Amino acid sequence: MRETTQSASSNDHAERSAGVRRALTFVLLLNAASAALKIAVGAHTGALTVLGAALESTLDMLSNGVAILAISVAARAPDEDHPYGHEKFETLGTLAIVGFLSITCFELVRRSVGELAAPTTAPTANLTDAVLLLLSLGVNAFVVSYERSRGRRFNSSLLLADASHTASDILVTALAMASLLLSHLGFLAADALLGIVVALIIAWSGYQILRGSIPVLVDERGVEATRLQEIARSIAGVEGVRSVRSRRTSSGHLFVELTILVSGGRSVESAHELTDEVERAIAQELGGAEAIVHVEPSGSAES
Repeated sequence: MRETTQSASSNDHAERSAGVRRALTFVLLLNAASAALKIAVGAHTGALTVLGAALESTLDMLSNGVAILAISVAARAPDEDHPYGHEKFETLGTLAIVGFLSITCFELVRRSVGELAAPTTAPTANLTDAVLLLLSLGVNAFVVSYERSRGRRFNSSLLLADASHTASDILVTALAMASLLLSHLGFLAADALLGIVVALIIAWSGYQILRGSIPVLVDERGVEATRLQEIARSIAGVEGVRSVRSRRTSSGHLFVELTILVSGGRSVESAHELTDEVERAIAQELGGAEAIVHVEPSGSAES
């Protein structure tokens, strides 16, 4: 029974990983198109905000590549060195995205401050530039919608993190268009000032990604210990619970370990059946958690 469940879980994990990789590959191609449009406009206008948006879309492509690699590693089955699987490599992929965002922020702030200190000619744009930016905006909006839907379907923190990153691209592109308009109207410092605003938006996006990634990497508690104790104690024959531990993976899969205390007069077979019952109860109550239950005689001191 347990082997059948593990086999089904392995198949679901493989299907999920393949789906996430396909989504990321498609998104990489879309980001390449968006970056190409912004690079064309940035090269023509010289606007910092447009170049910043182009750089962010280029970094999106790089982060998609890193994410595909991370997912490929994360899809590997558990082995002797990684008994809990390789899903944390997916979370490490989200940290790579944050690293790329940091590079973008630094470059934007550096160039914007330099432009404010020594202003040059304001960027100029034509109708073609505006149309290209609008097309890029449409691509970004589609990517956000697509990644969020796929991220929810596959319960992928990586896709959802990348969707949040790309969501900032929409605002960044809108600010780039506003910068070109304001510069056309004679506000020479608009491009540099909005470039700093763009950097702050990107920094906030990176912070939000870190908030979701760090708990997984540091093995933050997956569920309240008292909740697990309540479930275990609800099974007849369990006299106590101790050593409760839990953690979640990036896909939301829950691992639980705990020790139950039973009467010392129970047979080994009876105690084993009781652990199976507790494991089934935890999985049922918490949506498919993988539980490992140890058993000790109730004469042991509880902690």
